[in-house]
Amino acid sequence: MGLKTRITDLLGIEHPIVQGGMMWVGRAELASAVSNAGGLGILTALTQPTPDELRREIDRCRALTDKPFGVNLTILPSVTPPPYAEYRRAIIESGVTIVETAGHNPREHIDDFKSHGITVLHKCTAVRHAVSAQKMGVDVISIDGFECAGHPGEDDVPGLVLIPAAADQISIPMLASGGIGDGRGLAAALALGAEGVNMGTRFCATVEAPIHESIKQFIVSNSERDTRLIFRRFHNTGRVAASPVSHQVVEISARPDAVFEDIRPLVSGAKGRQALETGDLEAGLVWAGQVQGLIHDIPTCGELLNRMVGDAEAIITKRLTGFLRAGCLQE
Repeated sequence: MGLKTRITDLLGIEHPIVQGGMMWVGRAELASAVSNAGGLGILTALTQPTPDELRREIDRCRALTDKPFGVNLTILPSVTPPPYAEYRRAIIESGVTIVETAGHNPREHIDDFKSHGITVLHKCTAVRHAVSAQKMGVDVISIDGFECAGHPGEDDVPGLVLIPAAADQISIPMLASGGIGDGRGLAAALALGAEGVNMGTRFCATVEAPIHESIKQFIVSNSERDTRLIFRRFHNTGRVAASPVSHQVVEISARPDAVFEDIRPLVSGAKGRQALETGDLEAGLVWAGQVQGLIHDIPTCGELLNRMVGDAEAIITKRLTGFLRAGCLQE
């Protein structure tokens, strides 16, 4: 039967499932596999050390799939920010047609992408930010519940409330993100007002994810309780997997006189990359969400998407309609 929504129509994809941009993980191997499976794969721009290397990664992804894929550009505050405008130019000049933006003050980037006819998905963690992004002219909102990996914002609103709250105020197509990893989550997201889902952690535990097998097994072995919130006292909350490094970060941050410099050596992106590539959990942080508790295997992206859509269809057409029939019979 298939699931047809405004998301599938707008993005030109078969299934309403998007792979979110993930630092060090959003490479051509994974993005092309998701796209070939009928979803939308996403390259992460800042995973590439220079704009020219991003151009080469885009070319490499095109060699691996003839299906639509996008590029993520996340704008975060930094003492020495990367050359965002140059990355943006690389994306535009490479002929990319779909971009996922996230982070602070995205208007400059959104305006430039839109002026070049690019479809923009904007990821945010609060309804007020979603409303602002819609006014800026983005095409899709990806609303990220508190369960998510990465930066869930400071409002602590979980998806069960955040998704319908956003749907009440958003008229453009919306993706649900955070805590979604199977067909139940997909069906629930559609019921709550979204027209597709955006997943990160679940795609880390797939055959094609370009990370060490030990990290994939680590995610599978974890439960929904195995995450830690870091950076809370610095008002930049992040959700990561429970690990020796995240335990240290939480412990140091709890000290009354703690400052960010105390934890900086533990949380650097380079150390996180080392952990993902070597499987060494002592090396750096592993970013993962509470959905770890719903991940029990390491399928290919094709197997994962087919299973998710099949399960969601069964829930919608059988389980839920079964409740309706039972109610009618009682009447």
